[in-house]
Amino acid sequence: MTDSIRPDEKTGRSEFAFASEQLVSQVIPTPDAAVRLRPLGLLNNRIEGGLWADRRRVNHDITIPFGAEQLEKVGNLLNLKLAAGASGKYRGADDDTGNTAPFLDSDVHKWLEAVGWELAQFPDEKLLALAEPIIDLVAKAQRADGYVDSYYQAALPGKEFTNPEWGHELYVAGHLVQAAIAWHRGLGDDRLMAIALRFVARIEAELGPGKREWICGHPEFEMALVELYRTTGEARYLEFARTLVERRGHGILAPCRYSARYWQDHESVRTAPEPAGHAVRQIYLECGVVDVAVETGDRELLEAVIRRWESMISTRTYITGSLGSRHQDEAFGYAFELPPDLAYAETCAAIGSVMLSWRLLLATGESRFADLIERTAFNGVLPGLAFDGTHFFYSSPLLRRSSGAEVLEGPVTTRRQEWYLIPCCPPNLMRFLSSFSDLVATVGDGGVQIHQYVTGSIDAPVNGGHVRISTETNYPWEGVVNVTVDESVADSWTLSMRVPEWCPRATASLGGERLAESGPGMIELTRRWSVGDNLTLELDVSPRVTVPDPRIDAVRGTIALERGPLVYAVEDADLPAGASIESLEVAVRPSLGDVVRSEPGLGEMTWITLDARLRQDVSGVRWPFRNVQDEPGFADAGSRIGIRAVPYFAWANRAGLGMRVWLPTRARKSDG
Repeated sequence: MTDSIRPDEKTGRSEFAFASEQLVSQVIPTPDAAVRLRPLGLLNNRIEGGLWADRRRVNHDITIPFGAEQLEKVGNLLNLKLAAGASGKYRGADDDTGNTAPFLDSDVHKWLEAVGWELAQFPDEKLLALAEPIIDLVAKAQRADGYVDSYYQAALPGKEFTNPEWGHELYVAGHLVQAAIAWHRGLGDDRLMAIALRFVARIEAELGPGKREWICGHPEFEMALVELYRTTGEARYLEFARTLVERRGHGILAPCRYSARYWQDHESVRTAPEPAGHAVRQIYLECGVVDVAVETGDRELLEAVIRRWESMISTRTYITGSLGSRHQDEAFGYAFELPPDLAYAETCAAIGSVMLSWRLLLATGESRFADLIERTAFNGVLPGLAFDGTHFFYSSPLLRRSSGAEVLEGPVTTRRQEWYLIPCCPPNLMRFLSSFSDLVATVGDGGVQIHQYVTGSIDAPVNGGHVRISTETNYPWEGVVNVTVDESVADSWTLSMRVPEWCPRATASLGGERLAESGPGMIELTRRWSVGDNLTLELDVSPRVTVPDPRIDAVRGTIALERGPLVYAVEDADLPAGASIESLEVAVRPSLGDVVRSEPGLGEMTWITLDARLRQDVSGVRWPFRNVQDEPGFADAGSRIGIRAVPYFAWANRAGLGMRVWLPTRARKSDG
């Protein structure tokens, strides 16, 4: 913590000494929290150009308004109207237990959170006009005792707090709290906060410390409670969160058809060695555990989360940063169980991974957490939203066959949809994009740390004063980042810039003088910075070949293509007529090139080029296995073709079905 960040005595919120605005951020550790870095917030990390600015503009102009339409169309808002006294029947698709989905209010709350962060940065009367009646509706739906959950009010009145396993009541309440915090911090609007505080009080009276030994089957409420403590200064919210964290892992929840691992009730959060069960539930729980750990100074809790995070990235994370190997229970599988075609890889799990890594980055200051944020944001989250802003992925597989693969499992399709029966991912994407600038840079240890590279500006409190930095880059397409000091302080301060784990070398130069050269980690430059100083960071974004750990059986004998922070994929749309991604084979070490091109539906971006061969068509055989002596190998003349790979986040935005990230190889002397 720097002396320039002080808590407001009335609200408990942190405040920049140099600015009149409150710090606007999803996560604001208290001044006494055990963290190494502090957020700068949405208003002090501004994204003004480039890929992320484009995606955020689509979110503001198209996706968020479209979300409001869908919430009305599919019945989320109707359910709240029923809770407010209207007549009718609760609308909600059955989940895989055969029960009507009880958590649909949470999608309204996530949408409201997105609007709160968006309006804090970009005032917009049209967005405000969409949100106003929905806030009023939530207020009207709240009962006199503070309870507000349309499923139990409209579908199961009198059954409140009777189904901890599947009821999702605390999950819904957590998202309401987070929406309230967004409007409170971003706009100074406390209408949602008043609703949230009354609901939390109702829950606290029923389930708080010293009350019933009860936890929610879907963690989320824990991190919301800690942020409520940080916002209000009321220590009882932190104690409630700590109590819920400590209750988990002691068999409170009833046996589940997937085992207690499904909802992380099989082992204490202090001792569990690896992530387990439902991926989103595990990640959301970890977020709450980190928040409790840093606010209580509990190093054992923090180290337990880091231990599971390390297990997760070394054995259960896709190359895209996505999480979850199994559709049946939306869960982490065994170590190295990472099938590309049946990848669960839910968008919400990827967003949750970013939320967790952000908290760990603040807690430890270690750049490896920012590395995973980058990988996951580009390759695990961005694919969830089509370029048109109105179609979404629930799951993002790493292989979609050219035919016969329209459905992965159950209702999960391999094409983006306008909405889903369980629509948790679309509004989660909206709030992620609305708050993404929070992740760009932090302040701490007498300086500024830049973690994600964008074109924009950074304002930060340093050494009792104020520094302002502007950044300009064509990242991720190019590896040059220009950093200009626009305002500074008299004393020396440290400017730190992340060198990503994929980058073999990076250099930092000032006015033609090379100041530093580094591999992965952080370049830290401490000096008396002057207004007008222009620093150039150069990262090597050359295309590269990646091989999987041989223990990942599903992709053994394949390679993947990466360039800078981006994972690439080959689509049928870029192959010769009649060819499919199933027929491709490439050299183990292919010669890679890159080319900038503009494609209808995609716009301009950098592609990777390489040579491949087409396998012979053996589709007419009765038996799909052959003696090695009879193996046909490559086709003869004309089998060699040039192919190009598209950034994975851009796939499925054109006609055509087939796509693969992992390309089969065949090591032969004749391979080029």
